[in-house]
Amino acid sequence: MNTRQRYVAHLHLHLPTEPSEAEYNDIIELVSGITPFVQAVPPYAVQLDLTSALRYFDLSPYDVVQLAKLRLKAFYGIDSSAGLANNRMLAAMAADASAPGDTTWVPAGQAAAWLYPRPVATLPGIGRATAQTLGKYGLHTIGQVADLPPATLQRLLGAGPARLLAERARGGDPRPVTRTEPAEHVAADLVLDRDCLDPARRHRAVLGLADQIGQRLRRERQTAGRLTLTVRYADRSSTTRTCALPEATDHSPALTGAALGLLTALGLQRARVRSFAVRADDLRPAGSTYWQLSLDPGAARARAAEAAADRARRRFGPRAVRPAALAD
Repeated sequence: MNTRQRYVAHLHLHLPTEPSEAEYNDIIELVSGITPFVQAVPPYAVQLDLTSALRYFDLSPYDVVQLAKLRLKAFYGIDSSAGLANNRMLAAMAADASAPGDTTWVPAGQAAAWLYPRPVATLPGIGRATAQTLGKYGLHTIGQVADLPPATLQRLLGAGPARLLAERARGGDPRPVTRTEPAEHVAADLVLDRDCLDPARRHRAVLGLADQIGQRLRRERQTAGRLTLTVRYADRSSTTRTCALPEATDHSPALTGAALGLLTALGLQRARVRSFAVRADDLRPAGSTYWQLSLDPGAARARAAEAAADRARRRFGPRAVRPAALAD
């Protein structure tokens, strides 16, 4: 039985700040006029399954993507770049490789050739530690990983991670595009007044945003299980990295450590950075969150000091107590 070829588009939205939930809903509603299969990919993207839309519009997949981009520009003034492929992962990678305003199409028959020369770290879900492990054995490109015998990859990474990596290295991603509303989240962003090349200033910016996230989580009595850092550059392109936290937390040192780890993993060097956004999601009530017990008395003292700082901020204002690295 023949199966119909899937076409998935990933649209990066070039916005100065992260859209609100209402704005995101408006964007989803607009592109839903092209296909009902639209999924939000916060903070700056949407994915569309165009398979069923092609016959309705009697257009090529590429032209339907241009139609979606044109609607975003005409109705909301939103510029976008896009990736088009036969699954969600490849579409997202193609969008990351697209210059602002452009569309990169990776046809199904060319997916392997397109993937093979790319760095293995560009595969979604491949963190810095995994990339370093592979690099120790001379595995730097996706093609090198795809050609590796499964048993060898399992010895390096373990059975589960090896199977997932092998599937992704061969361009496989069975996940469907399903319509979902943006997940509940807490976010903070900073738009710089000029392009930033200074690593110390970037460090301060991300530290400050993560600290704001921690304060808001504690104020709203929530914890977060996942953190995302988005860096937008002077050419309006962006890079997004996400990590799952070891345990759900509202503790600022844990959040800032994770956010700064994501920043370090980007290896920005001389990149001209225009803005940062830190987003915490996978939220849950603080009262239902469990923490790993610690025998270190310093952990309890740190939380007590944090609670005292929060009380001082409530009484004297948000700038009453700040991390030493952010002191003027």
